[in-house]
Amino acid sequence: MSLFKQLLIAIFLFMLIIFSGSFVVNLESSRDQYTNQLLSHAQDAATALGLSLTPHVDDPAMIELMVSSIFDSGYYDSIRIIDQNNGKTILERSASTTIADVPHWFTSLVNVKPQPGEATIMRGWQQAARVEVVSNPVFAVKRLWESTLANLLWMLVCSVVCILAGAMLLRRQLRPLNYMVKQSQAITRREYLTQLDLPKTPELRRVVEAMNLMVTKLKSLFEDQAEHSERLHNEAYLDSQTGIANRRAFDMQIQSRLSDEETAPGYLLLLRIQDLSGLNQRFGGPHTDNLLKHVADMMSVVKSQHAHSDSILARIRGGEFALLCPGVTHGEMVNLQHSMTQQLSAFYATGMSDINPVAHTAMVPFNSGDTPKSLFVQADRLLVEAETHTTHQTNDVPATDSAETEDQHLWFTRLDNALNNEQFQLFFQPVVDCKNPQNVIHYKVLSRMLDEEGNSITAGRFLPWIHRFGWSHRLDQVMLGLTLKQLKSYSGHLALSLSGSSLTTETTIKQLLSPLKLHPQLARRLILELDENQLPKPEQMEVFVKLLNQHRCGLGLQHFGSRFDMIGHFSQWGLAYLKIDSSYIRHIDVENDKRLFIDVLHSATNNIDLPLIAERVETEGELRVLQEVGIYGAMGQLLGEPAPF
Repeated sequence: MSLFKQLLIAIFLFMLIIFSGSFVVNLESSRDQYTNQLLSHAQDAATALGLSLTPHVDDPAMIELMVSSIFDSGYYDSIRIIDQNNGKTILERSASTTIADVPHWFTSLVNVKPQPGEATIMRGWQQAARVEVVSNPVFAVKRLWESTLANLLWMLVCSVVCILAGAMLLRRQLRPLNYMVKQSQAITRREYLTQLDLPKTPELRRVVEAMNLMVTKLKSLFEDQAEHSERLHNEAYLDSQTGIANRRAFDMQIQSRLSDEETAPGYLLLLRIQDLSGLNQRFGGPHTDNLLKHVADMMSVVKSQHAHSDSILARIRGGEFALLCPGVTHGEMVNLQHSMTQQLSAFYATGMSDINPVAHTAMVPFNSGDTPKSLFVQADRLLVEAETHTTHQTNDVPATDSAETEDQHLWFTRLDNALNNEQFQLFFQPVVDCKNPQNVIHYKVLSRMLDEEGNSITAGRFLPWIHRFGWSHRLDQVMLGLTLKQLKSYSGHLALSLSGSSLTTETTIKQLLSPLKLHPQLARRLILELDENQLPKPEQMEVFVKLLNQHRCGLGLQHFGSRFDMIGHFSQWGLAYLKIDSSYIRHIDVENDKRLFIDVLHSATNNIDLPLIAERVETEGELRVLQEVGIYGAMGQLLGEPAPF
């Protein structure tokens, strides 16, 4: 029972006791007073009537007139004139004992009895008759009833006032406790709230201060773990001079991308600074380090302008940089290369290098299934050719049969028709419990597009064109609708990936999530995933998370592995899980640095009860290591390939 209900009952019982005691005391005192008044009233009436009837003792008409006059003018139960000689009743007037507007139970409870009065009627010096007057207690009972009602009303008013005042006081006193409940609930959602408004009550103040101290310690522990994880990640996978990925991280990413059939075709670009060792001797180490930093910054800017968000930039050795760009066409890559050429020319003009051109670039196309070694061999050969032809700074390659040669008009028509008619097939890949792979946590929803002949086209082929045409929002709407339809016939949970470009404004977010309002029961079994590299701005992310919470829909983050600066936000988003990028899972059973990274990440997320799920687990050895670390879930070809239901 809540404190408010207990307070309500206590006030009610207290007022009931006060009212009952007051009623009993008032009743007893009033009853004695009214009894005496009734007795005096009856005796006075009898005396007056006896004196008045003495001159008319032998006149029956006058006796009746005077008795009726007295009887009708007051509260009398009965008036009788009795002959003293024979005891016979000469005249009698009586009234009903029923009291109007007063309940019978109250009349019986107060028990105010009628009181008699007597007087003698004289005939000369002889007693001729006797007058008996019995007063009626109706006025006394009515007064007691009215007094009781007034007391009851006053007690009710006092009770209501006390309840309202008590409720307000109780709410104010319990406000810190209510906030402590929110703090506890927030901790389960990986949020850390501190109560700044401390209560004045000493007992509550100590409790609130203790709770704040605990929350602060938990938050500090989580932040320390996150900083430790980020520091280890940076030491292992970032180049200390330029701040971009190092060769180790690039090798992990390129192996993971090329082995994934969902990876869109694209290009690998290599950039090599000319005579880096000579520049170091002529200008000194700090100048050369500054050149490397400027080249890395320039390539990062060009990548953000011309390539997709999932592109990878790294310094692989010395003055050599690599840029992997999935999903770009040949024309887009040529524009990217041309932009780099202009920026490199500016470096020579500003004296950052005394060699022109400052660097050479080469690009080679790739498709899923290619090997990193073959791509680097081709790129190195093109760089050598570029360096032997000093009049050219870049080495271009002809367009291939990959995505860049696709007919843009054909893809526009094909995709527009597929989106309008929802010509997409859903595939489902199981995400299982690491400790018990037979237990399916949820299914990841993947899409295949049906072409004109009914053949399936993988997402790696059509997604770059979807992004190129700006139709990511349309695709997400179609996929969300198809997934909700599937949930009607499937009782488990499904996870669907959304594009970050669908969450650019509050309007587009509300429009995208509007179907969840119509299917609240289905929304509870749906988890929407975002890519680590496609997260919207903080303002849009806040709106997105708020709407998901309203619909009780889950939120997950996939392909996580490089943005460790975001760990602090996980507690605010209330993530259902975190999916580790496959590049950190591949060969984890033989590469100890990956296991160390997963260990540290697991320690950081375990403090906030954030489950981890490993992507693309393909060998028993990888699964065994994940089980030893304590990873919650896993998905991959070893555990189940994508297939229709």
